[in-house]
Amino acid sequence: MSPFKPINRHTSYLFPPSVDEWLPEQHLARFVVDVVEQLDLKEMERAYRGAGTEAFHPALLLSTLIYGYATGVFGSRKLERATYDSVAFRYVAANEHPDHDTLNTFRKRFLPQIEGLMVQVLLIAQAMKLVSLGNVALDGTKVKANASRHSALSYGHSLKLEQQLREEVARLLALAEATDNEALPDGMSLPEEIARREDRLSAIAAAKAKIEARANERFEQEQAVYQAKLNQREAKSKETGKPPRGQPPTPPQAGPADKDQINLTDEESRIMKVSGGGFEQCYNGQIAVDMDSLLIVKTNTVQACNDKQQIEPMLKKLDTLPDALGKVSALVADTGFYSEANVNACARSEITPLIAVSREEHHPDPLARFTAPPPLEAGATAVEAMRHRLKTKDGRALYAKRKCTVEPVIGIVKSVLGFRQFLLRGLENVQGEWNLVALAWNLKRMHVLAG
Repeated sequence: MSPFKPINRHTSYLFPPSVDEWLPEQHLARFVVDVVEQLDLKEMERAYRGAGTEAFHPALLLSTLIYGYATGVFGSRKLERATYDSVAFRYVAANEHPDHDTLNTFRKRFLPQIEGLMVQVLLIAQAMKLVSLGNVALDGTKVKANASRHSALSYGHSLKLEQQLREEVARLLALAEATDNEALPDGMSLPEEIARREDRLSAIAAAKAKIEARANERFEQEQAVYQAKLNQREAKSKETGKPPRGQPPTPPQAGPADKDQINLTDEESRIMKVSGGGFEQCYNGQIAVDMDSLLIVKTNTVQACNDKQQIEPMLKKLDTLPDALGKVSALVADTGFYSEANVNACARSEITPLIAVSREEHHPDPLARFTAPPPLEAGATAVEAMRHRLKTKDGRALYAKRKCTVEPVIGIVKSVLGFRQFLLRGLENVQGEWNLVALAWNLKRMHVLAG
């Protein structure tokens, strides 16, 4: 008698198999399906005309996408293949196999609705007693765009390339006139060669126009800042009755610089410095995380390389959260977000700011953590009050939690889930995809919190 179990891959089922028996009760796939079935998807359902062949229900496609992003499967072709290869995906897709085109079209079509679904998921988490807004940590991370930095065209290089192509077209036209009765090299078609260069000239002209438009917009912003500095110097001079001290501000330069560039694959992406050194075509993904539950409450995707201008847009987004989730009491962020305007914006929103004014030393005085600053003087500004708060025991303790809340969320999304590059192109599309990443993270986190 053989000591091994027999191998038999041809036994038929006596009864039809049930997908409900394929996974353990506490599996993430079951949790994703249960939560998605509680969401209000009427807006998605109304988008279908009801004509032609029967479509896959939005709940099925949405569950497939969310479970894919929660487990590191992002591409539509990989998702389609997983509905055949993975038992969990078979359960989520109800043993159906939507093709990659259906999945990709659904994702692009309903990206604007994802942000509303995030709020619904947070309300479900609140009903499960998993989240109640209070202290929120904000941070940003560079996420690669679906574009190569080698596809970028600078304004200076475009001028040189344009001149080169015009000279080549002139030479080809001269060759066409001189070789009416002469044989051309084998395989060479003058009309095709000329048309190819003229097409490139048209593309370069369009790229130059966009770079010039960006330069004009930048000049207007810099001119406004420059004029504000001049007005401030003049006002101070009138107040003191003395000429202004120091060098006057440098006026901005109009027009594009030679280094100004545009990416020909995703023109809305920007070249950004990334951690570890080097530069890549990226977007700046912002997330606001509830510091108790580690759930993402709001996201934003911007083209700016730094975070200085991202406090006020995030405050506006936080203000749209329903009252049932609670009130944001404090906003914690690193020194990259610090400016006097940002501190004042938090004060106007009745949110306590805890934004680092400067980088902390790696080895601070060991007694500093156990000492309290002198009482805050009356009439202190919002910035002075925040500086004082950061030196108190409670303020230091709350700010220290930033490194174990928002930073781990970004690290897990990029290193564990493996989301390091957007699949879609264009600012509006990547904003929707970033929301989809946040939605997937929240369901994964809620599954852990719910035990």
